Amino acid sequence: MTKIEKNGETYTFEDLLQVMSILRSEEGCPWDREQDHASIKNAVIEEAYELVEAINKNDLTNIKEELGDLLLQVVFHSQIGKETATFTIEEVVDGIVEKLIRRHPHVFDTIQVANSEAVLDQWDQIKLDEKSITTITEDLRQVPKVLPALIKTTKIQKKVGKIGFDFPDIYAAFDKLTEEAQELMEAHEKKDSKAIEEELGDLLFSVVNISRILGLNPENALTNALEKFINRFEGIENLAISRGQDLSQMDLSQMDALWSEVKKDE
Repeated sequence: MTKIEKNGETYTFEDLLQVMSILRSEEGCPWDREQDHASIKNAVIEEAYELVEAINKNDLTNIKEELGDLLLQVVFHSQIGKETATFTIEEVVDGIVEKLIRRHPHVFDTIQVANSEAVLDQWDQIKLDEKSITTITEDLRQVPKVLPALIKTTKIQKKVGKIGFDFPDIYAAFDKLTEEAQELMEAHEKKDSKAIEEELGDLLFSVVNISRILGLNPENALTNALEKFINRFEGIENLAISRGQDLSQMDLSQMDALWSEVKKDE
């Protein structure tokens, strides 16, 4: 049995690296030894979302824990990289420090910027130069395909919006939303399944456009709407139970009446 002793009051980053190395060794954990980059990739996404949820709840204790879980994924992948002689944790750290310095010339060099918006524009331009991207389409294709669709759509709309390919105002965006909704209904009436899916996508794209123009995050807006729906549904269920009613035995008009009661009391 291998023991890891604390050198002081807390474990250190070096201790974490040692623990990960032991877990991957012959004397370590069978499950950890079997993993590779692909097998644990979903854990990165899951841990990132759990961290975001902790942040949304302002749960500082959980934020600390979830940061540790996310850091573990970095160390896990780095240990696999070390074993396969492709990269090390030192190279990961070196790379991000170098990138931060390179993309902040207004801090680590003599470049002057007016405000935070200019900082973001400068960051994007440096990124394009680093990747030798010369066209807008190339830049659009750099947005990761695995991003949630709402986030990816917002990113792409912002990129084309910077060159003026955008609605002149919110009213024009609402007009487009109405147009797409009508086209979706027409596709439905024709029972054209391919067109229905296409028009639904166009409608969602228009909704994201409106949220972006309003300065809102569509992912947050939809998440909040979902939470509100669950809370209201809980309200109508509790109301039904208090009256000796069973939702599964009620028709839609009866449930809608309960919904209206709950909404009115909010």
